[in-house]
Amino acid sequence: MVEPLLGILLIADPFLKDIHFSRTVILLTDHQTEGSIGFVLNKLFDKKLNELIEGFDDVDIPVYFGGPVQTDTINFIHQYPSEIIGGVEIIPGIFWGGNFKKVAFLLNNNLIDIQKVKFFIGYSGWGNMQLKNEIKEKTWLTVKANKKLIFNTQIDIIWKNSLQHLGGQFVHLINYPIDPKLN
Repeated sequence: MVEPLLGILLIADPFLKDIHFSRTVILLTDHQTEGSIGFVLNKLFDKKLNELIEGFDDVDIPVYFGGPVQTDTINFIHQYPSEIIGGVEIIPGIFWGGNFKKVAFLLNNNLIDIQKVKFFIGYSGWGNMQLKNEIKEKTWLTVKANKKLIFNTQIDIIWKNSLQHLGGQFVHLINYPIDPKLN
């Protein structure tokens, strides 16, 4: 387990029944004294980017449900620091945000790989000490993030792969039912 730091993955406890976070994996993109921000990596939103904002008419781009906070905002992470300036480095080679007009131009002209950019509607947020307390309560398991887990396009296996990345006793949690009483 790692402390809540920039660039870690928060892996939902297998028994967490919260409608927003059951079996989710969240990339922590901002962690400061006053709070934390992250994005759910494995929950697709029901609309594509071109249905939410103008400027992406010819590009089929999925959008992920980043979390229940400010669902009127779009954020993105990417692997293009030279092409999309202004982003914040989360882990080596992975950036949050940057020049939105530039990312639109690059995607519309097929100049970057859509598999190396991820868009989110809303975000997951925690107030001061809230995330730390949730980790102590074992709501979240934590592991250092990597490109393979963050940009995995098979969203149905991201949670399981993240547990495998943790290793040890956590690998056994992969096959636990959401509600063991129903088994």
